[in-house]
Amino acid sequence: MTDSGPDLKPDQKDMPNRAVRPVFLDNQSTTPTDPRVVEAMLPFFTERFGNPHSTDHAYGWDAEEAVERARGDLAALIGASPREVVFTSGATEANNLAIKGAARFRKAERPHVVTCATEHKCVLESCRQLEREGFRVDVLPVKADGLIDLDLLAEAVGEETAIVTVMAVNNEIGVIQPLAEIAAICRAKGAYFHSDAAQAVGKIALDATALGLDLLSISGHKFYGPKGIGALFVRRRPRVRLEAMIDGGGQERGLRSGTLPTPLCVGLGATARLAREELADEEARISGLKARLLEGITGRLDGVRLNGSAEARIAGNLNLAFEGVDAEALMRAMPRLAVSTGSACTSTSVEPSYVLQALGLPETRSRASLRIGIGRFTTEAEVDLAIEELVSKVTSLRAKGSAAAE
Repeated sequence: MTDSGPDLKPDQKDMPNRAVRPVFLDNQSTTPTDPRVVEAMLPFFTERFGNPHSTDHAYGWDAEEAVERARGDLAALIGASPREVVFTSGATEANNLAIKGAARFRKAERPHVVTCATEHKCVLESCRQLEREGFRVDVLPVKADGLIDLDLLAEAVGEETAIVTVMAVNNEIGVIQPLAEIAAICRAKGAYFHSDAAQAVGKIALDATALGLDLLSISGHKFYGPKGIGALFVRRRPRVRLEAMIDGGGQERGLRSGTLPTPLCVGLGATARLAREELADEEARISGLKARLLEGITGRLDGVRLNGSAEARIAGNLNLAFEGVDAEALMRAMPRLAVSTGSACTSTSVEPSYVLQALGLPETRSRASLRIGIGRFTTEAEVDLAIEELVSKVTSLRAKGSAAAE
């Protein structure tokens, strides 16, 4: 059966027709759940519906076994022990638990937190909450390429620093931070290092243990898993101690009470297995599509600039500024493409992206920037359509702008 989309209301008559499904190029905001993951989940909604914490009968044992297998699959993907994986509702909860939990546990001796200006809103807001509780919080700038200045970080981290939180991959500009180097700076001063890896897990090779991470946040729907499930890696040796945020039955080793959603846990485990098996091939294919898209655009348009490092970057992200064009107007002119101007979590804001502002870009360039996210299910035909749409609409908008200026 074909999904024709929702019916349009009368007041939507001037909006793009939502019944026409555009090409999806916003894979940093979310990803479609892989059909193989859906297939793995389905029995746990109906036939195998037991509570994984009910250990008195076969239904509970079956659910518990499925959850623990998923935990092991996720641990294998990130180079961890299964006992170091705590299931959460997503990366926002995982980030809150890691940052607030670690800081509050260590507040008496270490009332200081360090983060970065380009972090996800849930990280920055968690740090602001800690500031209201009396913590000193340093928000460090980034360099023009979006990468953190390691010298500034080394100066900021001291004997009173409880935790440093720097994301692995930025959700808007796709840059990959130097995690091992950051971890070494933190370890030298006894500070925990947490990384929001929602945009990294399943997209780049990531070994939390080898990199020296203490805490790492994961989101299922960012790498072809279901929404509503994520996880937090919590290092056991040396042990990282957290103050729990949710009180209840003491599930997840007392760090996150509440009945685990077995189907979602199973889905996240299946997602992790697929990522581990297919990551290298997928990264190569997506890199080829990104190169095709970038060359197709820049070969036919002048005044196109890449935001963020060109080298330290995930395969599926392009954040491009189109000189002389307003990005919001460009998106409205391209109903056949689903792209964005920045983070899905701040998409209602009319202000320029705070991430692009942190790079020191002028407001005109920030307002001219689009985020394009290529993913597992993006095809060459869709990339070619995107090239045609972008080139055509940018050319048209520039012509209109020139005519208006005259």
